[in-house]
Amino acid sequence: MLNIAEKQIATPILLAPLAGITDLPFREVVAGFGAGLVVSEMVASQEMVQAKPSARGKAELGLGAENTAVQLAGCDAHWMAEAARVVADNGARIIDINMGCPAKRVVSAGGAGASGSALMRDLDHALRLIEAVVAAVDVPVTLKTRLGWDDTRLNAPELGRRAESAGVAMITVHGRTRCQFYRGAADWAAISEIVEAVNIPVIANGDVTSVDSARRAVAQSGAAGVMIGRGARGRPWLLAEVAAAMGHGTPPEAPRGTALVDLVAAHYEAMLGFYGRDLGLRVARKHLGWYMEAAHSAEGVRRAVLTAETPKDVLGLLPDAMAGGDPARKEDQDARAAA
Repeated sequence: MLNIAEKQIATPILLAPLAGITDLPFREVVAGFGAGLVVSEMVASQEMVQAKPSARGKAELGLGAENTAVQLAGCDAHWMAEAARVVADNGARIIDINMGCPAKRVVSAGGAGASGSALMRDLDHALRLIEAVVAAVDVPVTLKTRLGWDDTRLNAPELGRRAESAGVAMITVHGRTRCQFYRGAADWAAISEIVEAVNIPVIANGDVTSVDSARRAVAQSGAAGVMIGRGARGRPWLLAEVAAAMGHGTPPEAPRGTALVDLVAAHYEAMLGFYGRDLGLRVARKHLGWYMEAAHSAEGVRRAVLTAETPKDVLGLLPDAMAGGDPARKEDQDARAAA
């Protein structure tokens, strides 16, 4: 059990917000296996308020959905507060503040225009944003950050202490600095300094891609749980596997054969329904690629799926594409390819 202020989360295994990946259809698949909390893709606060979210935009944020947090990013306290009010008024259960994104377009705006992990260069400014969001809403507010901007500014413990004093209910820490981007290995042991600095739950993030790595991340950091991002691509059941291995719930049965085909087909059709046929066809390809990578699909079938021009063609190819999850079918497929 994970307590985020007054909100109880069944398992401390969370799905990370990943731009262009953790959209609504993917979050629903992951949540269906039993993730503790899923987080929306990062939303730019000012743009969201000024554009006024459409019906699809509101669905994309997961507004009103249980165990979903909406992640906001920005550099201006006014717009962060306004965005927080909008999503809370529309049913958001938890609001997460992004101070960890390393993307150049997010951090390089310059001066007060920078957001994401750039805010770790100015903790006073970062705290003004946090205080504005906490004051604007009654729902729990959480924070996602990194160890610091670079190796000379490992200030996550100070940010954590100040964020807790401002009312933040949980902190997720990616075990790298911004200047590392995703290079090298995540330093889970360094997260322990944030754990020791605060009295609220801390979640370890970065390079958690398996049950073993999740256990090591918790052991080295002392964190209350883990947040999984890229490791769940093509394996939306991974969070439930990790949760069960760490004593939370029943192990899921990783789908194979027909069950895997049915899962991928349902996810594919959900993407088409959400985005519309033409955009959905394009958006779905990366997810199909990850499923096929996890299933060790044959190269020829993989290429056929990713170049198919109609949903009917894709769905017709899925049984062969997912053959890697069914040893008997994979053997048959390999024999036919050899012939």
